[in-house]
Amino acid sequence: MARVNIGESVSMAMGSLWTSKLRTFLTLLGIIIGVFTIITVVSIIQGLNNFVYTEFAFFGANDFSVTRFNMGAISLSEFREMLKRKNFILDDRRILQRQCKSCELVGASVDTNRTVKFGNQYIKDVRISGQTHLDHMIGSVLELERGRQIRREDEEHSRYVCIIGADIIEELFPYLDPLGKRIKIGPHNFLVIGLGEKKGKLLGMSQDNYVVIPISTFHKIYGSRRSIDINVHTSSQEQMETAQEEVRTILRSRRHLSFNDPDDFAFRSSETFIRIYKTATAGIYFAMIAISSLALLVGGIVIMNIMLVAVTERTKEIGIRMSVGARRLDILFQFLIESAALSTTGGIIGIFIGFVIAKIVTAATSIPSSIEPSSIVVAILLSGSVGIFFGIYPANKAAKLNPIEALRSE
Repeated sequence: MARVNIGESVSMAMGSLWTSKLRTFLTLLGIIIGVFTIITVVSIIQGLNNFVYTEFAFFGANDFSVTRFNMGAISLSEFREMLKRKNFILDDRRILQRQCKSCELVGASVDTNRTVKFGNQYIKDVRISGQTHLDHMIGSVLELERGRQIRREDEEHSRYVCIIGADIIEELFPYLDPLGKRIKIGPHNFLVIGLGEKKGKLLGMSQDNYVVIPISTFHKIYGSRRSIDINVHTSSQEQMETAQEEVRTILRSRRHLSFNDPDDFAFRSSETFIRIYKTATAGIYFAMIAISSLALLVGGIVIMNIMLVAVTERTKEIGIRMSVGARRLDILFQFLIESAALSTTGGIIGIFIGFVIAKIVTAATSIPSSIEPSSIVVAILLSGSVGIFFGIYPANKAAKLNPIEALRSE
């Protein structure tokens, strides 16, 4: 049995596609849309994954916070239940400092949003963070470009001093050195003692739009009725798990919870952020699979229809080939290769368009993107498989033609 001449089949298939450029392009649209959807979403999510897993480590692998509210998706009834929970106060932090043996550092922080002014310039909705003198070493470590951190004496004496983020520096002090200057938060003047290093954006949100002040000063100005976050640093991952159990036991006792009552507080760590991120992106992945699958299905059906039209148009050609020695297998392979070439070409075009769109999104929104070689290989294989699957019926129909009847066709 003679072997199929694959090279000749490929050459004939590509020649056939090239002679009908417009029809070929219109046939490819479904495949192009399906593949560029996959490539665009996967590249953006892959870029986000690389970025998020690096940036969410900002909280510190061995650090965690204790908060009044749970993070993530919650129901209305759960939210109402959380509103009834007791606030955390500085006394809770002091008790944990004394009683938690696995906690190396215990700090506290509380936030609000206010307008910050310098001269005639101002910025709205700046995050004002009241922190203990230890917090710059816990969780989201605050690195300074210049100046100094908040000290114990600043906290003890409720001094009006602050550290400002890069957004504040750029907006209020474009031509001045901010160190030693005084900014206004509401009616209060604060001396700038430190300049935070620029962190950039995380998921499109600036991490530099902040002013840090001593937590005692925060309570002096805004009162102490807001619940604080208690921030804990430990020496290792194993120690962190032990510390969380100690903290849970101490706080449950302090909040008078019985053994069968659920915790009325929550732990937050880098793992918490990553888990929420994965939950959020799972929905995007599902939507991507649904949209791209539909587009590929439509593209495959269009390819099958076009190939059936091609079989009808080229019936006489098929008869001539069979009459000069071409076997049914040769005809089958020619049309299968033609169908696979169609869809693979669409896949390659879709990959290119997806890459361009991902880069445009990155340039416009600062959302990172990254195209892995494996996703390109998968996209090409997937588009080729669609072509082969939907090309089987037209190819089989062409191969089963009666040579004599084919030659008589007009």
